[in-house]
Amino acid sequence: MNTLKTTFLMALLTVLLVTAGGALGGEGGMMMAFVFALVMNGVSYWFSDKIVLRMYGAKEIGSGEAPKLHRIVQELTLRAKMPMPKLYLIPQEAPNAFATGRDERHAAVAVTEGILRILDEAELRGVLAHELSHIKNRDILVGTIAAAMAGAISMLANMAHWGMIFGGRGSNDREGGHPIVALAMIIIAPLAAMLVQMAISRSREFGADATGAAISGDPLSLAKALRKLQLGAERIPMEANPATAHMFIVNPLTGGGLMTLFSTHPPMEERIRRLEKMGSGRP
Repeated sequence: MNTLKTTFLMALLTVLLVTAGGALGGEGGMMMAFVFALVMNGVSYWFSDKIVLRMYGAKEIGSGEAPKLHRIVQELTLRAKMPMPKLYLIPQEAPNAFATGRDERHAAVAVTEGILRILDEAELRGVLAHELSHIKNRDILVGTIAAAMAGAISMLANMAHWGMIFGGRGSNDREGGHPIVALAMIIIAPLAAMLVQMAISRSREFGADATGAAISGDPLSLAKALRKLQLGAERIPMEANPATAHMFIVNPLTGGGLMTLFSTHPPMEERIRRLEKMGSGRP
């Protein structure tokens, strides 16, 4: 179900890119913005593990330093039939974790010192299975493609905005559309692209919860872990860069109401409800 939803949202983002491109920059402007955004996000995708790990001061840890952590991940990777990722420790008390890397053979899982303190082994196992699922489901690649298209749409809107200010485009420009349509797209397209991109991120979180629960065989322990992590994140705010918030198992940035539409993570109550439903065997 989550895969189908993601496919639909990616298709919607593609349609939005084509529509915005035609209205704002014509075919040439659309291609230029898309290629530029793709290059920027491609570099980020290829080097994302090094960038984000350095950003949080994460240190690689061997089996001698964290034997329980290595044992759990080795067991889970065998069950998931995937290579063993590198493991990193983040020197922060806020309980959280994330996975990064461009594919299964270049992957890393990072956990904070705080998460190791508050979770028991079954709960930690559930969290690590969730992070391995992001790698297995290629969520980093999906997120990069979505970011490239959303970035191209925002770039087109900015180009058209400055073009109108300085009179660079006229209503008779064969490469563009009607100026009223262009003005509407300048306002609506970037917002719509952001909403779709965030919806894709939330869908992938639901998917990682479901796949992680299947890998660990214990959805209820993951549900318990999420509840603990949510409380821990509220008590000990994490020093997190908003650009990387989507990577963590629990959103380090809080918000409610309409802000949930712009959130990279689904509501925690819904994530827990779905996992508890899986654990009870209810359809």
